[in-house]
Amino acid sequence: MSKRNPKVGFISLGCPKALVDSERILTQLRVEGYDIVPTYNKADLVVVNTCGFIDSAVEESLDAIGEAMAENGKVIVTGCLGKRPEQIREQFPDVLSISGPQDYGTVMSAVHAALPPKHDPFIDLVPDYGIKLTPKHYAYLKISEGCNHRCSFCIIPSMRGNLVSRPVDDVLREAEKLVRGGVQELLVISQDTSAYGVDVRYAERQWRDKTYQTRMKDLCEGLSELGVWSRLHYVYPYPHVDDIIPLMADGKLLPYLDIPFQHASPRILKLMKRPGAVDKNLERIQNWRKVCPDLTIRSTFIVGFPGETEDDFEQLLSFIDQAELDRVGAFAYSPVDGAKANDLPDAVPEALKQERLARFMELQAEISAEKLQRKVGSVQQVLVDSLEGELAIARSKADAPEIDGLVQIQDGERSGLKPGQFVDVTIMGADEHDLFALVDVENADF
Repeated sequence: MSKRNPKVGFISLGCPKALVDSERILTQLRVEGYDIVPTYNKADLVVVNTCGFIDSAVEESLDAIGEAMAENGKVIVTGCLGKRPEQIREQFPDVLSISGPQDYGTVMSAVHAALPPKHDPFIDLVPDYGIKLTPKHYAYLKISEGCNHRCSFCIIPSMRGNLVSRPVDDVLREAEKLVRGGVQELLVISQDTSAYGVDVRYAERQWRDKTYQTRMKDLCEGLSELGVWSRLHYVYPYPHVDDIIPLMADGKLLPYLDIPFQHASPRILKLMKRPGAVDKNLERIQNWRKVCPDLTIRSTFIVGFPGETEDDFEQLLSFIDQAELDRVGAFAYSPVDGAKANDLPDAVPEALKQERLARFMELQAEISAEKLQRKVGSVQQVLVDSLEGELAIARSKADAPEIDGLVQIQDGERSGLKPGQFVDVTIMGADEHDLFALVDVENADF
């Protein structure tokens, strides 16, 4: 009988929330003695964790399944596209199993059926923080599943269900393990971080002999005890967000908010079925900055939503001009299969969508360049991500990985910097996205 460990190939697509699902499946595979391999020809079977939010993501997922079927032949499909099994079976009737997001049990059952485990507890050692797909020094910390909102352009609730919050002590224990394993930055993610705990009525739990409620502020206070960067993503601008800004001003939480505003026209936001008091957003941003002047705000917007008039778009441009957001992503509206917005009248012509998108991004580029220019001459603490030749590529407190800008440290190699290291740098220059810096020798701790 062969003693070779069974080997699994893994393809992870989609957002950070899907990446955390992949990490959990990979961790369970390793715990049960499966080897994770990087090529089709070395794998006994392949798991594909799919995305299904927009048409391009569906196409990418189907392409990945097709490639895995062609190159390996034994394929297990999971993730958001798995909520539409008929779409997968139509093209690939021979996939071994199809399951939806965070359905770890079905994935493992399918793996067991096709490839029984050969677990050896003496050689299959997995760190207590599990298998990670991010670099060692940062990790995504998922605090809930699903969403209670029914935004007209979104199908996430139909894929991931209603809000289900993780108990706050479970989240804090996971964070503690990650930090113990070398993580220097925790990226808090969910579909709606502001709503954390509402489904469990903010239940109280114990961690480190202290009582915490399952709510955003208490979670942030607990994370501040770990001595690493903690960054909040997908925060809706509800009034209680005001409560966490003092934590940022006190240095307990990164002064960074990722808030998907999506638009600024009250009429369009109503058509989008977006929650919150949208007319108060600009005033709220201004008040936050009074409490925490270093606050960085990133956001995403949709232009060309059905029914968007030139006046609606001008309201959006005016908001962007006044709000001076630090980091912005924008997308021309694209119909999503199954979304209610598909039924709305007055679709915006594609050429006009693209023209508005270009105008939007041109204005934001000017704002971003001006804001970054103000940082020239300042000293910033940064976290090194990688080395590229003589450069160290790092991020400041204002930069989340993969979606924001970078700090290029010109003397990184000469200064002996390493990934995962914090260092103070002097900002020497800027463009509309990135900063250019030298190590601040006076304050360096090496």
